Amino acid sequence: MTADLLAGAVAGLAVAMPVGAIGAYLLGLAARERFLVATAAAVGVASVDGAYALAASLGGAGLRSLLQRTSTVLTVLAALVLVSLALRTLQLAVSRYRAVVLPVAGAGHLVSPLRAYAAMVGLTAVNPATVITFSAVALGRPAGHSGMSWLAVGLFTLGAFAASAAWQLLLVGGGSLLGRLLGGRRGQLGIAVASALLMLGLAAVVLIAASVG
Repeated sequence: MTADLLAGAVAGLAVAMPVGAIGAYLLGLAARERFLVATAAAVGVASVDGAYALAASLGGAGLRSLLQRTSTVLTVLAALVLVSLALRTLQLAVSRYRAVVLPVAGAGHLVSPLRAYAAMVGLTAVNPATVITFSAVALGRPAGHSGMSWLAVGLFTLGAFAASAAWQLLLVGGGSLLGRLLGGRRGQLGIAVASALLMLGLAAVVLIAASVG
């Protein structure tokens, strides 16, 4: 039982810890938005990681085959989601900057927790790093519940979700601290622009890697 929980936690951390597109977006979001919004986004990431862990436990080698056939499509989708989030980040940042200079009714909270959760679910679901890592995990786990008990599957999934959630919330805490240090309107705009440019750069890298591969 403990081994399955730890295996899930290791898999969850293996997916969560490399700070790529998801980490960059979370840090920037936490620096700009309310803590509740950033927390909802972090839970969205962990939710998908847990779902992939469950699929890896139940799908085995069949999951790897499916992911290999759809890897190119997922890569393109990930790049498109990154571009969309980057443009949205810039749009909201400029709107907030202008609202501070010239107050606009209803411009206080431009991102809702539900929207942040949905955005991160979409990005994580098609993130190539997430897909590749859990594909590798799928190969190392017995295929189907005939090789793993339902309790083992549940513990593996719980471990992956908890580890991912803990890491994402750590990023949120770091982003919130950054936001306090750069609390001025120019600082907030600078954070948003840097985050958006990083996401656009990552999208370009993803597409180039896909075309080369």
